[in-house]
Amino acid sequence: MNAGETQRRPWIVGVSGASGTPYAAAVLRALLAAGESVDLIVSRASRLTLLDETGISFRDAHWQDDLREWLSRGADGKPGTFDADLHGVRHWSAGDLAAGPSSGSYPVKGMLIVPASTACVAGVALGLSKDLLQRAASVTLKEGRKLVVAVRETPLNGQTLRHLVALDDAGATVLPASPAFYAGATHIQDLVDFVAGRVLDAAGVPHRLYRRWEGELGGGSRTT
Repeated sequence: MNAGETQRRPWIVGVSGASGTPYAAAVLRALLAAGESVDLIVSRASRLTLLDETGISFRDAHWQDDLREWLSRGADGKPGTFDADLHGVRHWSAGDLAAGPSSGSYPVKGMLIVPASTACVAGVALGLSKDLLQRAASVTLKEGRKLVVAVRETPLNGQTLRHLVALDDAGATVLPASPAFYAGATHIQDLVDFVAGRVLDAAGVPHRLYRRWEGELGGGSRTT
């Protein structure tokens, strides 16, 4: 490990198998735009969702090419919408339980799970650590670091609600992927960016993804 590496303190971004891969892409782009380093964990289930929602196969051996293609797409699936600079991203295989994020001594700022499936929520709440994503989340909680869980499911049954309460009790921020309309959304990307922005708000990372409420009715309908 070189001297520069010892100073690196990334955000871990875990992508689970829930629908909502555009949310993850928006969060990743905004973190990188803010100059943050990212450690990325893409679960096995999320790769099926990503393939279904975008047509992109995420492969460990070609993760840079696949991630670049993913991040370049808008929420409408159109390629080439965004520039994708992967400087600062490190990828860990979801099956690598010896990876850096599996240990509390590995320096990170915290973890964002975007989107979080109910299966992922249950695994983290119960401390199952069945893969690196769940293990990293458990480590984040035990070390008292920021954990934001952007749950994406509806309706929520009692069992999942109890798991979410358990995560809240453990110190996590439970953030439903619920777009708002007061910011004047005119495109699907605006709704995605609102949720991504709220995730970053919870993490304390500055961004300009959505127009904030300023206490003036009708502001969202105003054309700019």
